[in-house]
Amino acid sequence: MFDLTGKIALVTGASRGIGKGVALALAKAGADIAVNYVNNEAKAQETVNEILALGRRAFAVRADVTDEAQVKAMFSAVTEHFGRLDILVANAGTTQPKDIFQMELADWQRIVDVNLTSAYLCAKCAMEIMREQKSGRIIFMASQAGERGALYGHAHYAAAKSGVLALSKTVARTAAPLGITVNSIAPGVIFTEMTGLAHNDEEIAELTASIPLGLGTPEDIGAGVVYLASDEARYVTGITLDINGGSYIH
Repeated sequence: MFDLTGKIALVTGASRGIGKGVALALAKAGADIAVNYVNNEAKAQETVNEILALGRRAFAVRADVTDEAQVKAMFSAVTEHFGRLDILVANAGTTQPKDIFQMELADWQRIVDVNLTSAYLCAKCAMEIMREQKSGRIIFMASQAGERGALYGHAHYAAAKSGVLALSKTVARTAAPLGITVNSIAPGVIFTEMTGLAHNDEEIAELTASIPLGLGTPEDIGAGVVYLASDEARYVTGITLDINGGSYIH
């Protein structure tokens, strides 16, 4: 069940955090992985090495996923290296602790580009490949902030993630006749190394207490991605899978 042996996956923003957890989960299910990164080559290579240790193939590919030329070059590198692409996980994203009074237009544009424009650019390239194969899985990483709005500031991030949800549902309709499924995952509060840097122990304890099932892990998100990428999810498209520990129930 959920066997991805022989499948080729590209995970954007896979050098750490949720992206790394997703890449490792896919590899454990049998997939070979292209690990995208933009700045930290050493961290990306650590992810690659962990995948290789699982007996899967992997390589790191640098690209700024907000840049169309670099995105096209990345997908060319993946198909040259592996010969095909079966799974895209458009995970790359970032945010910024500013409210609407603090942010400038440049802040807005950067957050929208990293979270939403990159999803469009990557999905388009993936669909061009998958259309020829008549099969494929595209999984967008959204956020519960895109469903309910961010709680404190982060208006640009919430707006971008809401856009990801609409993009996913719309592209799913285009992709279905081509044999491609398109879905989103909306994580809640996931504990990563960035969480530890952004919050002290007391704040993390408060966060944990506020969520019925406590903080999530990248592995929790990875499990959802493996399901959506599998043959068992062949009849699932256009959905948003909430993985949030009960922090947002709707």
